Amino acid sequence: MKRVAMTTGALALLALAGSAQAIEGGVTVGKEYTDVHVGLGTTTPGFALSGDWLRSDHDGNVESLGLGYNIALGDVFLSPTVKALSTNPKDTKDGYAIAVGGGVRVPVTKMFNVYGEYFYSPDSFSSHIDDYQEASAGVSFQPISLVDVTVGYKYMSMNGKDGRKDNVVADGPYVGAALHF
Repeated sequence: MKRVAMTTGALALLALAGSAQAIEGGVTVGKEYTDVHVGLGTTTPGFALSGDWLRSDHDGNVESLGLGYNIALGDVFLSPTVKALSTNPKDTKDGYAIAVGGGVRVPVTKMFNVYGEYFYSPDSFSSHIDDYQEASAGVSFQPISLVDVTVGYKYMSMNGKDGRKDNVVADGPYVGAALHF
């Protein structure tokens, strides 16, 4: 049932993101986690659809589907976003969360950007976890228009509910690469 709901939600969000044109896909790797992500319209103004699958070596995984609206203010790019998450923490119950947050990207030069993002889901927007937090910041290098190389720091945690274990799914530096079409 959860897969049917996620698929239906993905198709509905895809229909809403009709103005998005750029496609992105990439991988980031940290010391004890791996994140695979795809996006539609994530690098252009307007609606954006994103998907992530983050797997921790020790604390489970998190899948997410996000819908955002990108706003260009001069060279600065703001991206308020809502994410639907499927949480699969190790040693406790699977659940879900609806996280609200966003990101910002600021160009330093034509090839370098500084970026950051933060998402939060309180107890009332989640199941089987007390709260969910995700934060990342870093620097991206774009040697050519199709390739983006990133270096940064990511923190992602799911605090347990009703005496369940807290899970820090990601906490540390990462390197990554993405392709843009």
